Amino acid sequence: MKLPQMEERQTLEIVMTANDKERVSPMIQLRYGNTNTFYIEGKGGNLLVDTDYAGTMQAFYRAIKQHNIRVEDIDYVLATHFHPDHMGLISELTAQGVKLLLVDRQVGYVHFSDRIFAHDKRLNVQPIDESKAEVISCRQSREFLQKLGISGEIVPTPSHSEDSVSVILDSGEALVGDLEPMEYLAAYDENESLKKDWELIKSFKPKRICYAHANEKVIEEEET
Repeated sequence: MKLPQMEERQTLEIVMTANDKERVSPMIQLRYGNTNTFYIEGKGGNLLVDTDYAGTMQAFYRAIKQHNIRVEDIDYVLATHFHPDHMGLISELTAQGVKLLLVDRQVGYVHFSDRIFAHDKRLNVQPIDESKAEVISCRQSREFLQKLGISGEIVPTPSHSEDSVSVILDSGEALVGDLEPMEYLAAYDENESLKKDWELIKSFKPKRICYAHANEKVIEEEET
């Protein structure tokens, strides 16, 4: 008899060693539009990193259903930055009880996309109410994520935009949003900000780079 999915996960956990558990990714990639978004499971709470553009809510519902995720399972939503293709569903999600997680450096950019959405009345996007957000600094992020049962931290990566952040998981994933791929560094020889961002990310020795609009890159040891 085939066991239910949750029971399968529990059975696997019993036979895993401690080292195996450290290597298991708590992250699920959700692709339902033009932006890769990521759902991170923690023992104390779950975090959604980025959403797609406004108007993709029905596609989002279908994507999470495929992974047996419900909206009420999502405790927090974090945007790597507030360009329209990364935060278009936040106001709809917060209206359904999901809490916005804001890094303090992002506070002044929450409404960056309001005028863009206002041009298309069909979208009917409500501005984000940041007064109800949980605001933390990057320095506080590891402690905050640990309370959710997620091992990792949020770091500033402002070469794309001043409000850009990346999420680095101890399991080896680096969620970098729209950061220019590291392969392009040679072409941006004078972009010191981009170099610094990649130096910071590589200092965590990530195993996988997860981009918002490019294919995932697996990092070889010599590259870090």
